[in-house]
Amino acid sequence: MMTLRHPVEVPADPTILGEKLIFPTTKRIAKNRFLKSALSEYAAAWDPSNPAITGLANDIHTNMYEKWAAGGYGVVVTGNIMTHEDHLESPGNTIITKELDSPERRKIWKEIALKSKRHGAILIAQLGNAGRQTQAVVNANPFSASDIQLKQAFEARKFGKPIPLSLKQIQTEIIDRFVFASKFLYGAGFDGIQLHGAHGYLIAQFLSRTTNKRTDKYGGTPKNRARIIVDIYNAIRTEIPATTGFIIGIKLNSVEFQEEGLTNDEAVEIAQEIDKAGLDFIELSGGTYEAFSFKHRRETTIKRESFFLEFAEKIKPVIKNAIVYNP
Repeated sequence: MMTLRHPVEVPADPTILGEKLIFPTTKRIAKNRFLKSALSEYAAAWDPSNPAITGLANDIHTNMYEKWAAGGYGVVVTGNIMTHEDHLESPGNTIITKELDSPERRKIWKEIALKSKRHGAILIAQLGNAGRQTQAVVNANPFSASDIQLKQAFEARKFGKPIPLSLKQIQTEIIDRFVFASKFLYGAGFDGIQLHGAHGYLIAQFLSRTTNKRTDKYGGTPKNRARIIVDIYNAIRTEIPATTGFIIGIKLNSVEFQEEGLTNDEAVEIAQEIDKAGLDFIELSGGTYEAFSFKHRRETTIKRESFFLEFAEKIKPVIKNAIVYNP
C-alpha cells in the first residue's frame, strides 16, 4: 500500500518545538513544546453497587502515563477524570469525588504522579463532567446548562433528558467538585489540571448557544457563557494559589459545525475572557457528539492537514498571556 503524502506549502524549521516553554501564570517550565493530549481510556472499573472500585485508577493507568512521560513529552495530559460519579463520559472513566474518596484512591494517584514525573514531564490531569452527554445507562436525567436533550445516538449510546442547573447547583455540583478534584490531585503530586471545555461536555454546554438557553448570569453573551470557566478557575485559585506552581489550563472548542453552535468569533471572545482570568494554556479542539469530526473550511488547510488552523490564526493575535496548543 502506497503511503499518502501531503504537500508542504512552506517548509518550516521544527527546532522551536524542542525549546523550553514557560507557562505565564505559574512560571512553570516545560522541557519542550510537545503536549500529549487526553485520550478516552475506559480502563477503570464501573460498578454502581460497589463505590470502592467504581472509577478507581489502577496499574494500567500507572503504566500508560509513565510510558507516555518516558516518550519525551514536555507535558502529559491524562484521560478525562470525572468530577461527578453520575455524570460520566462513559463507564470506565476514572472518577475523583468527595463521595468516593479513600486512602486507596489517593495512593494510586500518588503512584501515577511519582512514576510519570520522574521522566521530566509536566503531568496534567484533565477534569470533566459529561453533562447531557452522560449515557442514559449511567444517568437518565443528567445536569446541563439547559434542558436541551441530545437525541442523536453516538456510537450506539443513548442520552436522557437533562435537568437545567440552578445557580446553587452550579456552585455545589460543578464548581465545588472541580475544586475538590484539583486539591486531591495537587496533594497527589500532579503539576496541574486541564478543564475539559470541548467536545460538547458540560463546560462546553455552557459555552454553546445550542445548549445554553439561560437568561441568568451564565447565559446570553459570550462573556456570560464563559463565566462558568472563570468562576471554576477563581475557586480553584482560592484554594491553590498560582504561587504554588499548580497549572490550570483548558481544552476549548473552536467551532461546533452545527446550527447555533459555537463559532470561531464567539470562541475568540471566550478565549479572551479565559486569558484575562489567568489560565496558563488553551488547547484548541472542536466538535460535539452531534458533529464530532475535525473539519476544515479552506482547501489550503485541508492540504496542510492542520487541525483548527483557521481558529489558531484568529486567536493568536488576541491572546496576550496564555500558551496556545494547536493539535
